[in-house]
Amino acid sequence: MKTMKLPSLYFFILSSLVLLFAITSLFVGASDISMADIIHTLFERGEYDFIINQYRLPRIFLALGVGAGLGLSGALIQGVIRNPLASPDLMGISAGAGLAATTLLVFYAAAPVYLLLLTALSGGLIAAAIILFIAYKTRPTPMRLALIGIAISTFLSSGIDFLMIVNPIEINTAMVWLTGSLWGRNWTQVPLIWGTLAVIIPFAFWLAWRLDVMGLGEDCATSLGIRPSKLQLMALLTAVILASISVAVAGTIAFIGLLAPHLARMLFGHHHKYLIPSSALLGGLMLIIADTLARGLQPPLELPAGVLTSLIGAPYFIFLLQRYKAW
Repeated sequence: MKTMKLPSLYFFILSSLVLLFAITSLFVGASDISMADIIHTLFERGEYDFIINQYRLPRIFLALGVGAGLGLSGALIQGVIRNPLASPDLMGISAGAGLAATTLLVFYAAAPVYLLLLTALSGGLIAAAIILFIAYKTRPTPMRLALIGIAISTFLSSGIDFLMIVNPIEINTAMVWLTGSLWGRNWTQVPLIWGTLAVIIPFAFWLAWRLDVMGLGEDCATSLGIRPSKLQLMALLTAVILASISVAVAGTIAFIGLLAPHLARMLFGHHHKYLIPSSALLGGLMLIIADTLARGLQPPLELPAGVLTSLIGAPYFIFLLQRYKAW
């Protein structure tokens, strides 16, 4: 009975932390606004309508949605590849989406949101296809697969650097976006990420027990009526869609897709029925903390949220490399 209560307690704590930081984020920024003014603005509008309703509030929804998308994407990739070092940014998916979207922004700065989304999705799918092709040909160990992903990600990132050098004027539009930031985002992007989550989260729950069975081995999964190749393709496609749309909305925010599933496993174990919602919650929590700090450390200057997540994620990745070096 005690073990049954623990997941519910952890989910309550995580949900409470998400709500706490979401409320805190309303108070953080270049303008100091009292609680009474915030409440009045939320329900009746007023003097601070633009700051609260058009600037801070959509950023809260976007931070939660993008963080949840990246966290869930990482959980699905790690579950299907069975590699604890896998994540959408380290496997090159985010870099592929970023390169495609940057190319569009350089040559078509006024690109509509839907076109940016489709372009980023195409780039993420192409990057994933390259990784899968190399993995199919070489049959690497989990460690080597992670290193292959890093190499592909670095190669694609060099393409972004090349665009920045060749097009120094045009790249200004994409510069803030490239660093992984919610600056300048508004309600236009909110339906994109939350609409995607509304469709994919139920599908991810449908995949949950199948991914648990896959963890027992492909032979066991096949004997239980699961087609491993089809399941892997569906899970990876779902993860790529989540990561690519997250990149299209907020740029390349690193390491949330790696950290969130690991923290979720520390709290909930390896069952995907817990990993899926907890990875999404933790991803959203991490990004809203990063975005709040980005706005609050030295206002009115604002750091990119992606820089803060990298400061935490990079040392943790080095720790994981040491932990799984035998792989």
